[in-house]
Amino acid sequence: MSGQVSYETEVKAGAAKVWELYGTTKMALLAKEALPDTIIGLDILEGQGAVGTIIKITLAGEVIGKDAESCMIKSTIEYEIANGASFDVSLVSVKLFADIAEVVKKQLTTLAGAN
Repeated sequence: MSGQVSYETEVKAGAAKVWELYGTTKMALLAKEALPDTIIGLDILEGQGAVGTIIKITLAGEVIGKDAESCMIKSTIEYEIANGASFDVSLVSVKLFADIAEVVKKQLTTLAGAN
């Protein structure tokens, strides 16, 4: 058995602006600060947020540009369960990723309002 769980949220900021935060270690640090009960530890093992950066927690996220002023943040968990294996699919959750996307969205919305 296999499956997929996703979360998307529209952000009132362009994909480039979102990626300035989402594509750096600032996103992980912001998420840790905003979600102290969810992210109890975060170690940046290598890099500064660009491709190849290794962070102790693994985040699955995608920023999809809609137009110059908005985009979608999409996070997906893919799973595969061996035939005949017992597994409660309700245990698979994108809540952490949804919370992180909402933190990014709130931060960028606040910054946009300040400009």
